[in-house]
Amino acid sequence: MKRGFAQKPNEIRLHVAVAKQIYCLACTSNKLKRGMVSLTSRFKVKRRDGLLLAVFYAVVGALQIIILAFSSSTLIPPHVGALAILSLIAAYGLFKTKRWSAWLVIILFFPQLVFGSVSLYASVTLYALFPEVSVLLLNIALAVFVALSFISFVYVAAKRKTFE
Repeated sequence: MKRGFAQKPNEIRLHVAVAKQIYCLACTSNKLKRGMVSLTSRFKVKRRDGLLLAVFYAVVGALQIIILAFSSSTLIPPHVGALAILSLIAAYGLFKTKRWSAWLVIILFFPQLVFGSVSLYASVTLYALFPEVSVLLLNIALAVFVALSFISFVYVAAKRKTFE
């Protein structure tokens, strides 16, 4: 008996499995295009604003730990490590929309404002003495940090009752 183009049963099962995977990828792609599957549903996030704030505080905490790890102890005070750990804890609380996270963000604002402002002042005076692009970028980053810290403080203080 001549088989010609007929396939073996194992090959047919393989093609069916591949076709199902392609179909699943196409469905997921269409859902993403229509906005049905988003990051908030994928991570089971209750609030988008909490996710954005959590990302901000997680990035701030991670950067402060990196700065503390790669600098000499005479340049960066050790309380920056405490601010970094508190920022990471606040990020977790905001991600999970815990009630205590709003109060932690409110309390954390004042030390971060002082740290950011003093660092920005020192960096601006350094830029006046040594005008370099890297110092200018540091000034911009510190100004953005202080501004975003202020915005997050005002937002969380206004919405603190909506946290569970």
